[in-house]
Amino acid sequence: MSATVRKGVFPAAGLGTRFLPATKAQPKEMLPLVDKPMIQYVVEEAVASGLSEIIIVTGRGKRAIEDHFDAAFELEYYLNDRGKVDELAQIKTISELASVSYVRQKEPLGLGHAILCARPLVGDEPFGVFLGDDIIGAAPAPCMRQLLDVFERHGGPVLAVERVPRERLGQYGVIRPLHLGGNVYEILDLVEKPRAQDAPSDLAIIGRYVLTPDVFGLLAETPADARGEIQLTDALRALRARRPMYALAFEGRRYDTGDKLGFLKATVEFALARPDLADEFRAYLKSLRL
Repeated sequence: MSATVRKGVFPAAGLGTRFLPATKAQPKEMLPLVDKPMIQYVVEEAVASGLSEIIIVTGRGKRAIEDHFDAAFELEYYLNDRGKVDELAQIKTISELASVSYVRQKEPLGLGHAILCARPLVGDEPFGVFLGDDIIGAAPAPCMRQLLDVFERHGGPVLAVERVPRERLGQYGVIRPLHLGGNVYEILDLVEKPRAQDAPSDLAIIGRYVLTPDVFGLLAETPADARGEIQLTDALRALRARRPMYALAFEGRRYDTGDKLGFLKATVEFALARPDLADEFRAYLKSLRL
């Protein structure tokens, strides 16, 4: 098995029901934060972390994602003809970000199954996993780059974790940690959506992983839960029993865009971070006298 991580897997086959009716005819991953679709922020993180091959797991109705990362000859011709140089450069950059390939998840059988669908394209290599609901600001380095640095030091799977208030731990997978120093932990156990009083820590698993290819065999053996879904956490527990597994309390601001309030907060903060929008937008918000 290579120690170099080149590939990133992006599960994007969900139905996006929390954002209906906006997601009835478009993928949730294509909803914009200001003027850029959410999935592009996450792909840019992968590229900035050194990954060169992007594997997006899609489902029915996700064609817009493929079109977004493809070349758009008619649009490029139009922009060039109108002398819109900046816009043309932005559009070309998207299609040149990385090598992007796609695989279909034909049934909604859970996150674990979505990752298993990428097995033929990943092969016998370690790989990164990016959940698009978590958009993470880079400070001091992209979140995935921070995980890869830990993977290269320790040689085992690495999960991103974040301290979460105990009353919210029931929304996450939670680790039982052994502190190794700094913000790195060895994972002694993982618990999916525990009650606050039963949680082994306040370190919740966030949507970034570096996994080794032996997880695929375990996912294939993992039985479906009561909802008929294959849970990644179940396979990770089995993987941890075979090899040391690590967690990193990453540095950077996480935006949870998986629900409407988190999406709205991210939209406001991303707009305020834009030099071309910040002053006028801030003045507008102040004028509302909320």
